[in-house]
Amino acid sequence: MTQAPAPPLLALHGVVKSFGAVRALTGVDLEVRAGEVVAVMGDSGAGKSTLVKVIAGVEPADAGSFSWKGRRVQLARPQHSQSLGVHAVYQDLSLCDNLDVVGNLFLGGELKRFGFLDETEMGRRTRALLDSLPIDIPDARVPVAALSSDQRQIVAIARALLREPELLLLDEPTQAMSTRQTNKFLDTVEGLRDRGLGILFISHTMGDIKAVADRVAVLRLGRNNGVFNVHTASQEMITSAITGATDHAVAHRAAEGRGGAS
Repeated sequence: MTQAPAPPLLALHGVVKSFGAVRALTGVDLEVRAGEVVAVMGDSGAGKSTLVKVIAGVEPADAGSFSWKGRRVQLARPQHSQSLGVHAVYQDLSLCDNLDVVGNLFLGGELKRFGFLDETEMGRRTRALLDSLPIDIPDARVPVAALSSDQRQIVAIARALLREPELLLLDEPTQAMSTRQTNKFLDTVEGLRDRGLGILFISHTMGDIKAVADRVAVLRLGRNNGVFNVHTASQEMITSAITGATDHAVAHRAAEGRGGAS
């Protein structure tokens, strides 16, 4: 007997979010599985960052349902998401420039020994975590303000990884990076996927998506407008869904006809 596939890490159904009279998300469905990178693309105002905040519990949804590994859950507060193993890295990174790398990783969760900060153990764990990632930060005691954009992004990701997430939300992570920095960062994302993490990757850059994502979900004006297999769907097909040249029904049918939608 064929074993049924495991349910997705996270499944969203009919998610709605409004800010006053502005409807940011309307009936959004999305699934992310373990060991998978799902990209979310869309024009400015499509609802990408709002979707991240809803999943992270920062902006609770007005309607819709959430399932975690097949079980209905609430994501009304950040604590709800984090308790499941969902951690977000936002565009602003939320780092403290005046603190060093170790201080940023353990901010709010410092380790203590005999009532004093255990700087040695925090430094050891930081070094081990940084060494597992491909972007080099030689000195974990350097202030974050002195780091390059890709190194800062790695610090933010390392802080999330310290909490042992199962699902990582990345909101426009390569926006401020050079091409060389971006390539190294995408290697990091691939490595995290290979470890079995589910990754939701928000981006407007098609090259990044084609390089690292397994599927891409397109949002347009806060609605689903196609879910595509990145390896089989053409760039033109995805771009048409982003710009609205195809509506969501046409985008799904076209991808299915090519074996590209899921």
